[in-house]
Amino acid sequence: MIAAIGAVLASCGGKSGGKPNFADNEYAVRQAETQGTELQTTYPATIKGIQDVQIRPKVSGFITKVCVHEGQEVKAGQLLFVIDNETYQAQVRQAKASVNTAKAQLATSKLKYENSKVLFSNNVIGDYELSTAENNYTTSQAQLAQAQALLASAEESLSYCYVKSPASGVVGSLPYKVGALVSASNVDPLTTVSDISTMEVYFSVTEKDMLSMTKGDNGINGTIAAYPEVKLQLADGSLYRHAGKVVKASGVIDAATGSVSLIAHFTNPDGELRSGGSGQIIVPTMASNTIVIPQEATSEIQNKKFVYVVGKDNKVKFTEIQVNPQNDGKTYIVTGGLKAGDRYVSKGITSLTDGMEIKPITEAQYQKKIDDAAKLGESQSSAKGFANIMSGKK
Repeated sequence: MIAAIGAVLASCGGKSGGKPNFADNEYAVRQAETQGTELQTTYPATIKGIQDVQIRPKVSGFITKVCVHEGQEVKAGQLLFVIDNETYQAQVRQAKASVNTAKAQLATSKLKYENSKVLFSNNVIGDYELSTAENNYTTSQAQLAQAQALLASAEESLSYCYVKSPASGVVGSLPYKVGALVSASNVDPLTTVSDISTMEVYFSVTEKDMLSMTKGDNGINGTIAAYPEVKLQLADGSLYRHAGKVVKASGVIDAATGSVSLIAHFTNPDGELRSGGSGQIIVPTMASNTIVIPQEATSEIQNKKFVYVVGKDNKVKFTEIQVNPQNDGKTYIVTGGLKAGDRYVSKGITSLTDGMEIKPITEAQYQKKIDDAAKLGESQSSAKGFANIMSGKK
């Protein structure tokens, strides 16, 4: 039995680990070719509702009722807070009493004036008495108008005690609770109502990029109109399912950062986006005649990228290349150091050294060597396991 096991092991080969035999210096080689590629440029972005309205009280007083909760959807004109209004109701009652008094005085002065006119026509009184009655009547009219204005002001102040939403949207945080004393001078607003049916996403481009946009025949407006649809990557790394459109640009360059703010609109039918959020704007651009190489064909030393370029004599040269900083995590877009037609080692570069002579093979041939080695390793493992079992029985 032991002899049979030895024969099985011998038939599987004596190499350890099932690794392919690279003693013949065979490496997968690919030729650099140009192609059309969609580039993606990302920019940090801030998400805001298309309308964020800070709700502030116009009168001072204690909050007696909070009519909404955080995150609630409200309509324009809906009641949000009630502020203690006893004082303002008293002012309204006092103003109404003043109006009634002024109306009575006006009625009396009117009667006197009408009577004075009759007496004057009968030569009972003179011009002085008639003018005095007329002036008293005019004064009573003015006093009524003044009392009515004070009433309107008092009613308006009373209405301010009932804080209503000026727009439809979603209620933000509620820093003040029932019993809190609030006034127009408070640093924090009562809350913020955000219209999130459409979201404005702010991102910045460099001054150089903005100048290149404005040099066209149609200027910045034409550039924005022709701007491609943009995508939004959320804070968790997922892509928002609705595309956005850049609609406007700031007319001022930020002196501190040298950048210009752009604004893109995204529809938000399900309320997934919230005002105050953050993410990344992804701007796609098409580039022709670009060279794309797999990242596994490169090595990095001190933030520089290198590949092994294969010469005519099949010797490799450790060559620095420049790549676009934006990538998909699997490939690099080469911007320098490698040209169309160059050959480079695409797999297994960890065992290469500069100036080493290799035997180029295709990637399919290279993969077959790895697959064969894996099968060999599995066979060796099975044979060893069988031998161990039989040895235990022995």
